[in-house]
Amino acid sequence: MRATLLALALLAAGAAGAQPPPPATAANHEARMMDDLATLLDLTATQRPQVQSILQEQHAQMQQQHAQMKEAFEQAKAAGTKPDFSQMKAQHQQLEQQTIEKLTPVLSAAQLQKFQILMKMHHPHFHHHGPPAGEEPASG
Repeated sequence: MRATLLALALLAAGAAGAQPPPPATAANHEARMMDDLATLLDLTATQRPQVQSILQEQHAQMQQQHAQMKEAFEQAKAAGTKPDFSQMKAQHQQLEQQTIEKLTPVLSAAQLQKFQILMKMHHPHFHHHGPPAGEEPASG
């Protein structure tokens, strides 16, 4: 959750190059990031703890995936091969999809759309992809 909230808060603050806080202030920083996300998505008092719980679960799963990917990378390196990045990407996309599925009953359609936009903006390859599926490119 910390990674997702950090990315969203950084986007909101316009400080994409900011560094995460030292561990002593991690709890305060996480709370600030959740505040930023709550503001961006206009979360209600009921939605906020639900969204926070879902994102904390996502963060835990992401950490587990990262550890597995690191292990697979080390094993491939030791074997003199390359890791299967397509499998790693697929696992990451699956986790993102599960998060969206869990948020769908909690958020309104507009809030969910905002969250998905923020997630896409957080993605490192955001700028070279075309418009989302089903959308027309902007005319200009």
